[in-house]
Amino acid sequence: MSDLKASVQETNHGFHVEGYEKIEYDFTFVDGVFDVANPHLAECYRKWGRVLAVTDKNVYGLYGRKMENYFNHYNLKLKVHQTSIGEKAKTIDTFLEIADSMTEFGIIRKEPVLVVGGGLVTDVAGFACAAYRRNTNFIRVPTTVIGLIDASVSIKVAVNYGRYKNRLGAYHAPLHTFLDFTFLRTLPVAQVRNGFAELIKISSCSHIQVFDLLDKFCEQLIETRFGRADGSRDEIRRAADIINREGIYEMLKLESPNLHEIGLDRVIAYGHTWSPMHELIPETPLRHGHAISIDMAYSATLAKERGLLPDKEYHRLLSLFSRAGLSIDHPQFDDEVLDKGTAAIMKTRDGLLRLAVPSPLGSCTFLNDVAPQELQSALKKHKEIVKRYPREGAGIEAYVDSSDTGYTDLETENLSVEKAAREAGVLGETQSIANGFKGACETNGHTSLLGVNVGVDDHANGHAMDSSRPVSDATSNRKAGQEILVR
Repeated sequence: MSDLKASVQETNHGFHVEGYEKIEYDFTFVDGVFDVANPHLAECYRKWGRVLAVTDKNVYGLYGRKMENYFNHYNLKLKVHQTSIGEKAKTIDTFLEIADSMTEFGIIRKEPVLVVGGGLVTDVAGFACAAYRRNTNFIRVPTTVIGLIDASVSIKVAVNYGRYKNRLGAYHAPLHTFLDFTFLRTLPVAQVRNGFAELIKISSCSHIQVFDLLDKFCEQLIETRFGRADGSRDEIRRAADIINREGIYEMLKLESPNLHEIGLDRVIAYGHTWSPMHELIPETPLRHGHAISIDMAYSATLAKERGLLPDKEYHRLLSLFSRAGLSIDHPQFDDEVLDKGTAAIMKTRDGLLRLAVPSPLGSCTFLNDVAPQELQSALKKHKEIVKRYPREGAGIEAYVDSSDTGYTDLETENLSVEKAAREAGVLGETQSIANGFKGACETNGHTSLLGVNVGVDDHANGHAMDSSRPVSDATSNRKAGQEILVR
């Protein structure tokens, strides 16, 4: 919500307007946001008697029935706009499909759209809400690590334009964000790893205690999906809860005084100097977490070469990236990316590089006086160093795949999501996202997220096949968003 206070004064040549806008919005931690025992979300829609939800089709495939049951329980009519949103579908076309659904629904001024999904979904749908009638309310329910930890904190919403990330967008705060980490039970491990990078980002530059916990429990946090997988040790769950809460709180403290990015020296921009360009260069794009990890690792090398980051802390940081299976180098992260990426980001940062680097771990400094020759020299040194790390610096499952490409016409699209869902007990062996949830799934008496009985022992090992080679690119044809009216 916002409250604008303004004054108008006459001047010698016209008028002077001065306005101050109060922005306020809430975060609520809840386990099981769509459990009927939790009325918090429904209360936000009681006034309207209905809900327009925007979500991606994988999330709806897993949680659609639970969403329907939840809103039916509270006598709220639910209409769902399903879309597939990945980096290649984070476009104006997807934005317009959502706007069309808002028109067909007849959204009323101040009526909030419900946005359920990862950071890409909340970015595009949030931008549609920002543009629709210039200001339509929305409520966020993020479902991925990046969505929960990073995208939920910012009020930035956007789509990609050309080969540039987030080139078209706005600053638009949601009314409310519900943080439900039980969604991680069905998140593919590759996506857990993807979000882990954002926690390294904030902790290495601003919260050493969180960094220590990430370093101590790295592999277990990824394997157990931040302690949400069945059989997770209490110690891991407690550590994950501290990491998540403190990470979000730290980013809010850093971002809240600068919601509209008037100040351009931003701690949370660590890893976001060259990654916006590099992420989309490979034929199959890099996952965001891997792209920023490469950027962060290289920036750390530059800081070490300048004497800003002690050698021991530098290798501790690179080791954490590597242990997490995150990329710290890539063949196409080269002099050309540095040159073009620097030129592009300096336009965004008002003519200065404003390169955030840890110095030392847990704190941050900014570099502006970096010559092209120094960047190139540091890159050469960086590539020599990372060759000594596992996989020679390559990441595990570094490229977008069926869980985040944004295509709806691939038979293989749902496989990694379905695998995670089966491990979590949400899908039975004979069920699929594409075909819906038909048939019961009963063993051992454990209650799944859909309320059917399943037996589950979820210990994904987190060491997937090394995907240093990209998956084959897919056709760019997308089906239009699907809509379902639930009465």
